[in-house]
Amino acid sequence: MDKILRINVGADGGPEFKTEPLGDYAGLGGRGLTSAIVSKEVPPTCHPLGEDNKLIIAPGLLSGSAAAMSGRISVGCKSPLTGGIKEANAGGQPSQMLGRLGYAAIVLEGKPKAKSLYKVFINKDGVKISEDNSMCMMGNYDVVDKMKAEYGEKIGVISIGPAGEQKLAGASIAFSDMELRPTRHAGRGGVGAVMGSKGIKAIVVDDAGCSVRSPANPDAFKAANKEFVAGLRKHPVSGEGMPAYGTNVLTNVINEAGAYPTKNFQWGQFDGCEKISGETQAETENARGGEGSATHGCHRGCVIRCSGTFYDKDGKYLTKQVEYETVWAHGGNCGIDDLDAIAQLDRLDDDFGLDTIEMGATIAVAMEGGVAEFGDAEAAIKLVKEVGAGTPMGKILGSGAAVAGKVFGVERVPVVKGQAMPAYDPRGIMGIGVTYATTTMGADHTAGYAVGSNIMGTGGKTDPLSPEGQAELSKNLQIATAAIDSTGMCLFIAFPLLDQPETFQALIDVINGFTGASLTADDVTELGKSILKNEREFNAAAGFTKKDDRLPDYFKKEPLGPHNITFQVSDEELDQVHNY
Repeated sequence: MDKILRINVGADGGPEFKTEPLGDYAGLGGRGLTSAIVSKEVPPTCHPLGEDNKLIIAPGLLSGSAAAMSGRISVGCKSPLTGGIKEANAGGQPSQMLGRLGYAAIVLEGKPKAKSLYKVFINKDGVKISEDNSMCMMGNYDVVDKMKAEYGEKIGVISIGPAGEQKLAGASIAFSDMELRPTRHAGRGGVGAVMGSKGIKAIVVDDAGCSVRSPANPDAFKAANKEFVAGLRKHPVSGEGMPAYGTNVLTNVINEAGAYPTKNFQWGQFDGCEKISGETQAETENARGGEGSATHGCHRGCVIRCSGTFYDKDGKYLTKQVEYETVWAHGGNCGIDDLDAIAQLDRLDDDFGLDTIEMGATIAVAMEGGVAEFGDAEAAIKLVKEVGAGTPMGKILGSGAAVAGKVFGVERVPVVKGQAMPAYDPRGIMGIGVTYATTTMGADHTAGYAVGSNIMGTGGKTDPLSPEGQAELSKNLQIATAAIDSTGMCLFIAFPLLDQPETFQALIDVINGFTGASLTADDVTELGKSILKNEREFNAAAGFTKKDDRLPDYFKKEPLGPHNITFQVSDEELDQVHNY
């Protein structure tokens, strides 16, 4: 990958494009590249939906190669939700395709002079941009079907739904999966709104005629990749639990730990947990049958295969296997214990282009504000449909939990930097609370997944109910995660990496075998630090201070049952997280 595709959507005659070499960005990929471009080229105080913001879509360093687990993609911009820098991560097929076409990034810049919608087609022969207003307010599923009819079945599609067109701060960007369904989303931070502000509805990628990227040292790369895959398969989480039960294997685990946020973070356990657990979900999927039901990869080259396919009671495809965060957001957090209803909500989120975490958190806030009753699945479905229809209520809900809290007069709003918290209560898992507070991204579990250590003992056990060691744990995980996000690797490789030193070394050997570099573990750490430095400097220039690295006050004041504990990591410790 040696080039950047820049699309200026503000040109007088409509969007124009050019390709250019990587230049100063050489050697970067994924989050490392998106954050570097945002930091260098986007004014920190600009309006996120204005002409000065840029949307960067970047495959990882290893994407397009034969490296296992390397099909993740990063999307970067200034976030309409947080007002700071954003990297949202997704699976799907486009990352590998862009890598094989030689593109390290697509950069959307400028502001359209008209309200037209455009589609972008990229293949080995070049780039074509066409106006297509027939897609106005079209859902992601219909967009993909339309693109298949025009360009064939061997494509990948990057698209936005009605939420992105409306420029709502909860809008996601969809990436098509192996079955050409828009089920993999760069969800967090409102990246779909930025794509909508650029007038780009869909980007179609066709890598026909392109070969797999060749490693610099084929023999070393092949041997290291084999060792890496073996390490993934022998670990109990990546090799057994997640393939069998998907990410939702965590539901019973986190509920038992007393850290499963229930009814808008009021309690740490949900009575209906067993009905929506990963075990029940897998049993349901297997009983209903269908291709890829309980075990499925989100992109080619995935060996963990923690996804699946959810069919309804009549055996008709409904959505991908609903992931842990989504099951929680639309399930326990809203008091809903019906897997079929949760799957319907997931399908609607994917079609309308909404972050499932933000949407579920927003509905729970609205429920606390009296808009609907906790546990009312039909009401939740109707509320999501309001977003797709573009009603005034829909625009409020599609703008995220922080906005909904203000509109409906709710004090308990679980956000940091304007972004909703995921499926772990920081009072019951204090390490993830540190990550929520201090990451550059707003409340984000993937930025430093302390749950592994706090709950499962991954990489060493830390007591989830004690503040001791949590700041240091989160700091180290945030550094490592930033580096992993740059490779195109799935974050779930972290479980074996932290527990099996030989698997971590195998990953470094994979990178070196492919690139021809001689990186060490220390080099990987320095890469992570450099990315975080870029991001924190951007946020500081945008107006963020240490006061923004805090949880809402009620987490320090309201004890969480069943442990009856508050968040106890001090502000002084939070302020030290990014002192490297």
